[in-house]
Amino acid sequence: MKLCQTTEQIERPKSKQCYQELCEVIPGGVNSPVRAFKGLGISPLVVERGAGDQIYDVDGNAYIDYCGSWGPLIHGHAHPEIVAAAQKRLAMGSTFGITTAIEEQLAREVVNLVPSIDKIRFVSSGTEATMSAVRLARGYTKRNLVVKFAGHYHGHADFFLVQAGSGVLGLTPTSSSAGIPEGIIQHTACLPFNDIEACRAFLLHPDHRHQVAAVIIEPIAGNIGCVPATTEFLQMLRKVTGEIGALLIFDEVITGFRVGLGGAQEMYGVTPDLTCFGKVIGGGFPAAAFGGRQDIMDLLAPLGTVYQGGTLSGNPVAMEAGLKSLKMLQVPGVYQELMRKTNIITEPLRKLFAAKDINACVQQVGSMFTIFFGATQVRNMSDVSQLDTTKFTEFFLYLFNEGVYIPPSQYEVWFVSMAHEEDNLMRTRDLILDYFA
Repeated sequence: MKLCQTTEQIERPKSKQCYQELCEVIPGGVNSPVRAFKGLGISPLVVERGAGDQIYDVDGNAYIDYCGSWGPLIHGHAHPEIVAAAQKRLAMGSTFGITTAIEEQLAREVVNLVPSIDKIRFVSSGTEATMSAVRLARGYTKRNLVVKFAGHYHGHADFFLVQAGSGVLGLTPTSSSAGIPEGIIQHTACLPFNDIEACRAFLLHPDHRHQVAAVIIEPIAGNIGCVPATTEFLQMLRKVTGEIGALLIFDEVITGFRVGLGGAQEMYGVTPDLTCFGKVIGGGFPAAAFGGRQDIMDLLAPLGTVYQGGTLSGNPVAMEAGLKSLKMLQVPGVYQELMRKTNIITEPLRKLFAAKDINACVQQVGSMFTIFFGATQVRNMSDVSQLDTTKFTEFFLYLFNEGVYIPPSQYEVWFVSMAHEEDNLMRTRDLILDYFA
């Protein structure tokens, strides 16, 4: 691999000053830990604006962006049609805490696009969606135990922060958090991802089969990097949860409308009982949702006894932006074009890694992918624990100094959008190939 500068070369005096001032009033200077660039040895990026496939920091430096706000911006930054839709709605009022007609329009769009969804409830964040889905599953089954998988991140609700991925991964050896009572954690079981026999044995064990309310899974893990489930693993979960009377919840906060209009469940041909959405569904605004079978969803208040609510749930500006985003994704050929754009970077890399026997790999599903250092395949948390994070840090700084911004963690996914220009994709490809040369 190329010997690279391992320190920052870009001048960012305003960014550094701004971050210092942020630290005076916000813990760590950030409102989500992964933004702090922990372990990268440089001051975090402070963004001023974005347009198309680029972001610009407060110093005026431009970066080709492969983070895309961690996935929502499938059409790129400040897409004119989405901006116009949001502005039109905003001029009518930003929030009411009262039902609006636009909520029905986006809800019906999702119901029409995703066969497993009979009804849907909007919330404001992915964490709200997943924690509400689990509460609903517990209310439906009248059971307490929730099963998740090592490295999967379902937001920061207490019972999810057990061997979780994303920004929590580097905090403690078990990827948990201080401030969570043992009495809450004891109702969460964390199993090895993609291990069919171990998971089947746990779920069917006499001590567990009548206790499990739900199994929640990212069908394509996105918070330990891009790590897809095997089809056989998801099929086993579908079969066994049905046998034991538990619900199967797909966390498609990342994959929903990103890997296809029907999400990962359409790609795998596996139908969950409940699905959680976020990111793309809001068109770049804070919106998320959970939905599923009518008999389950109708347990929610005011029809049933499972409570969930929120003042900004179904915010009309977010609903309008989300609806426009989904309509734009239904133009024929969109997902094929996203794949073509992404392959400009990923296909030459795969060939190079194989030809030079490099201890690295690219894992990709559609327009989301991760370059892993220190492994030729990543299937689960055990493989993730062997990755070379030092090499990733060097790689991140190399690209950053060249004006290319990728997620600042080895454990995250890169995203390509419809706004990515061919020249910028090829420039990124050539920079990466040069790094590994």
